[in-house]
Amino acid sequence: MRFTSLVIELIRARPRLIVWIAVLLQAAMWLFVALVFYRSPPGNLATLLAFGREYQVGTDLGPPLAVWLADIAYRAAGGHMFGVYVLAELCEIATFVALYHLARAVVGAQQAVLAVLLTMTLLAFSSSALDFGPLVLARPLWALLLLHSWQLIGQRRGNGWFAWSIEAGLLLLTTPAAVFLLLLLVIFALATAGGRRTLRALDPLYALVVVAVLVLPYAVWLMRAETFTLPALPQLSELNGRALHASWLLGGLVLGAVTIPVLAFLNSGWFAGKGDEAPIIYRPRVEPLARNFVYFFALAPALGGIVISGLFGFDGVVGGAGAVLLMSGLAVVVAAGDLIPMRRARLLRTVWAAAVAAPAAGVVLASLLLPWTGTGEIATSMPAREISDFFDESFSRRTNHRLRAVAGETQLASLITLHSGRPHLFIDAEPARTPWMTPARFSETGGVVVWRASDTAGTPPPDILKRFPGIVPEVPRAFEWLVTGRQQLLRIGWAIVRPKGT
Repeated sequence: MRFTSLVIELIRARPRLIVWIAVLLQAAMWLFVALVFYRSPPGNLATLLAFGREYQVGTDLGPPLAVWLADIAYRAAGGHMFGVYVLAELCEIATFVALYHLARAVVGAQQAVLAVLLTMTLLAFSSSALDFGPLVLARPLWALLLLHSWQLIGQRRGNGWFAWSIEAGLLLLTTPAAVFLLLLLVIFALATAGGRRTLRALDPLYALVVVAVLVLPYAVWLMRAETFTLPALPQLSELNGRALHASWLLGGLVLGAVTIPVLAFLNSGWFAGKGDEAPIIYRPRVEPLARNFVYFFALAPALGGIVISGLFGFDGVVGGAGAVLLMSGLAVVVAAGDLIPMRRARLLRTVWAAAVAAPAAGVVLASLLLPWTGTGEIATSMPAREISDFFDESFSRRTNHRLRAVAGETQLASLITLHSGRPHLFIDAEPARTPWMTPARFSETGGVVVWRASDTAGTPPPDILKRFPGIVPEVPRAFEWLVTGRQQLLRIGWAIVRPKGT
């Protein structure tokens, strides 16, 4: 009697259940890592929240939707980062669920599971799971846009235009890369007979009206702020460097997707035992239009993003790796054929689980072991709550006023703005970035100026002393890391700017 793995049988019988189990387990894993090993937000999340607290229609961080949602989640969780982490994981879940529905429409429910599982390994290495921001929010919106675009073009469902218009408008309110992604949708629609037939109706005009209404406030802000400028084209002498930069971006995407060829190699016939009959995951025949749709949106966003980023010298791929690689797993499944044998299912399952868990394990090991090497800091090991509580209470005791603003080193100042009082962030080195707080207003309301202390006297850096010539430095405050190890304590120099009239 031949036995089949329980997972294979569940993929055949309950494909949607497998998808939900996989994405929920991954979300739970990352939430556990955040709650246990993150004492401060990752990346620029603290600065994002400081901007979100102001509810500006637009900032130099880009469109406002991600910034607003982060602040709403933070407030809803009672001033705890857990709310923002949950929001980031909800975006991950929505991305994979939307991808599953799109893949099911193309290759059937069973192979759609394989597409989702492959994509999970890819995004695990190429994009952040907890650093919520525009790139994280763009992923589910892009996945939903692709799903409804296929329903409109490939399945001729005319009732999907309203949802499409809402998602397009929200994507434009999330990231500037939305223009590039939406342009790709227009190019595909114009290049295919099914797409041109879809565009001949009046529904696309109504959808454009909805999109225009959604983005109108941000468009007005862009025009008033006079910040809408195209990046300058590189000089001829810069082309070699830009081409090298583009090749590094391409290499980063390829490296992030390395698990997919590894799994494909392990599932090849070379590892099949003699006489073994591998279980088959089958699908209905894929239509040519569906095949073209998958291949186009698996290749065009990535290649186009690399070219644009390389040409203009952007640090990352336009749209983010998570969005431009979203269709790669489905493209591999489409290319694999109507029948996919699952050889050595136990080995494949182990490698897949290791690939999905590896980034989280890397975060844990880095938090626990790197401090003992003394070679660098782990930003998420800063005691954000202790830092914000100390400076808020110190300012209140010294001035008998509530702390209203924080300036100095942006990373440290952003952590202090996470306190329950939510003081304003003032980026004194670039005041235009924080229009809600000017130097004159900061002098009037008072606040705390912070910096990394380089000596026991807490001498301010020259640039901070130049911008705040009258400050008197206090004794630096030392804070312990999550794991101190061999590295020095986190010493923060600080000074109080007293409110006028005190």
